[in-house]
Amino acid sequence: MPAVRFTKAHGAGNDFVIVERCELSEIGIGAEALPDFATKICDRRYGVGADGLEVVSPASDPQAIARLHLWNSDGSEAEISGNGTRCVAAYLSEVRDAPDRFAIETAAGLREIERTLASAPRYEFRMTTAESECKVLAAMPTGEGAKLGGEMTAVHVGNPQFVVRVERLDFDWQTWGPILERDPRFPEGTNVSFVTVSHRGRQAPTLEVRFWERGAGATLSSGTGSLGAALAARHHGWITDRARILTEGGEMYVDWEAGMRLTGPAVIVSRGSYEIE
Repeated sequence: MPAVRFTKAHGAGNDFVIVERCELSEIGIGAEALPDFATKICDRRYGVGADGLEVVSPASDPQAIARLHLWNSDGSEAEISGNGTRCVAAYLSEVRDAPDRFAIETAAGLREIERTLASAPRYEFRMTTAESECKVLAAMPTGEGAKLGGEMTAVHVGNPQFVVRVERLDFDWQTWGPILERDPRFPEGTNVSFVTVSHRGRQAPTLEVRFWERGAGATLSSGTGSLGAALAARHHGWITDRARILTEGGEMYVDWEAGMRLTGPAVIVSRGSYEIE
């Protein structure tokens, strides 16, 4: 029975299986088979279990040390995951002895990575996205979502995000998530973040966020969702140039310095061999 080696890691509870493209090719899994492979290996009962699959291959950009292709747990392909990119950065730190600063190529473009903490298997990385790639598209109520009230903002941070400011998070946001994900204004779907804003005397204001991700559903955290929430918050004046992001899976931080920077953990939790039925 053919098998492929994998590494599993999480970024603030948002978990990913990481495999090498060359190893998939060796056992006959080509590009056309990757969606089905992703759904199987990400299955939490019959597979390894994860929110997504990160496939590592040689970079086409000479500035990068690797290229990532991301598949969600439902088999759909995605542009980028902020948490997934940090998880791969941890993997590259261990298996390729990546330097403290390096670049990773994604379907959303190049991302600059800085390792700020290394105590294997626990790491922390700062990922920089060029500010020119971070766009506020519209502030709008949208269809049924208008019933939630508050500001609703569509942004793009390498992937589409729809940010909904709410007063409290103890409501049925997991029901609203798929409704907004499939809103007709987003023909290709969108990721959804529900955000509260708190200052409470901290040096950086806190955005507490719940995430519904396109292709994965409810997740404990989201890196690009955190970027999207912070971008919308800055656009509306809820924050200035930095924010603490509080998620169900842990804390991350966003600031603006030579780009939009996301700092957060990446923890390698297991390695193994996944047998292909």
